[in-house]
Amino acid sequence: MSYGVCMRLGSVVFVLPFVLSCHTARATSEKAVDSPAATSPASRAAVARVGSDPGHAGDGTPLTPAKGDRLAAFAAGCFWGVEDAYRHVPGVVATAVGYTGGHTAHPDYEAVCTHKTGHAETVLIEYDPKRIPYEQLVRVFWKIHDPTQANGQGPDIGSNYRSVIFTFDSEQAGAARASLAAEQKSLERPITTETLPMGTFYKAEDYHQQYAERTGRHGCPIRVPVDTL
Repeated sequence: MSYGVCMRLGSVVFVLPFVLSCHTARATSEKAVDSPAATSPASRAAVARVGSDPGHAGDGTPLTPAKGDRLAAFAAGCFWGVEDAYRHVPGVVATAVGYTGGHTAHPDYEAVCTHKTGHAETVLIEYDPKRIPYEQLVRVFWKIHDPTQANGQGPDIGSNYRSVIFTFDSEQAGAARASLAAEQKSLERPITTETLPMGTFYKAEDYHQQYAERTGRHGCPIRVPVDTL
């Protein structure tokens, strides 16, 4: 969505346009500017083995991971790049993107982009705790985005792009808070990340799912190469 700022210099009025990005246009535009992914053949092979049905997620349906697996959920800006990052993390079994943390039932992408639903773009993760501890997933979360930016990441501005760790139980909540406190010690600016109990998860539209992997486009790049995660 585009907005403008008017400035008056003498008798002349200038309109300076700027854009607050909601990435519907990125999904369809042939002119999208994409950053190349830093992926090795081994990394791409690992991603190909990651599933797309964490907890059998649907449009607000109950979440149930496979036996022995657990669930995690993170909001860290545009969910295309965040999902792509976690699909490169060993121990992640499946991922999907969607909306949670708000008050509107059964939202679609256009509604979430109005910033009136309260929902955040979120990546739902199913992982094998025998292969990766929850604390490592949280460390990846800090690496891939700027937790000191409130209600946005880079050019993506709005509450739907806010930083949130959604927790599934008291153990995750305690680990998330401890990790946040430790991360804050390394940063000068205050962390804006919320830690909230996981609510109803609404799986996003199909064209958002595994976007970077399907299209080869990386219009929502993360802060570090995926091969370093």
